[in-house]
Amino acid sequence: MQGCTHLKLRQLGRVVARHYEASLAGSGLRINQYSLLSAVVKLGPVGLGELASALRLDSSTLSRNLQPLVDQQLVEVRPGAGDARSRVAVATAAGEAMRAEAQRAWKQAQLALNERLGRERVATLHALIDESLAMLESPAQDADHEPD
Repeated sequence: MQGCTHLKLRQLGRVVARHYEASLAGSGLRINQYSLLSAVVKLGPVGLGELASALRLDSSTLSRNLQPLVDQQLVEVRPGAGDARSRVAVATAAGEAMRAEAQRAWKQAQLALNERLGRERVATLHALIDESLAMLESPAQDADHEPD
């Protein structure tokens, strides 16, 4: 038995989060806010459903995490073009500037992590995570079904 994968991933996530949080401390953004703002800048204007999907968040978590960025006037949520019920997120000029500033700190954090763990280990970790996500997000195979 390997132990609890969830526990191990949470432990790693907390340690890595502390590393990035320390680097972002001077920017005024938390890591979740930075990630969300970055996604809005990269994808925007972006529909909220598409944004939630890209970040693998449910809509209520997205709304909750987006609100501080809206309150700080870093992101605007506007009606969508085609459907009056649809909403899109757009980074403001202040949001783009904040993201650019925080991105420098984020890059330094990533370089420090690469140095500490080794670039090859980081690349292997990323590949393993991507592969695992793809496997876990694809429809599960029926365990009782035997191939013909």
